[in-house]
Amino acid sequence: MSATAVVRIADIQFRVSADQVLRVPRLADEVGATVQFDEVLMVTGDEPRVGTPTVDGAKVTAEILEHGRGNKITVFKKKRRKGYRKTQGHRQGYTAVRIQSIEG
Repeated sequence: MSATAVVRIADIQFRVSADQVLRVPRLADEVGATVQFDEVLMVTGDEPRVGTPTVDGAKVTAEILEHGRGNKITVFKKKRRKGYRKTQGHRQGYTAVRIQSIEG
């Protein structure tokens, strides 16, 4: 049975497994760098381990694949009968990472 983990990255919880590619909020490291996430909330494998709030000694290692920006969303505000309309766009930055190993 392959190990999976629940890890907190930038205050968002992700369920990860080895060799998984996922998009996380933008990280400051360079492409090709290896990063470690120490806030592991749960590790499953032979027997599940749940942290209080984190699992001691557990860490998730990942490689940064690319930085990018997500799809554009449109933010539109209006107040009826007042002539107020405001349109604004937003693109959220992300970092694509590949999970290399789960230790713990």
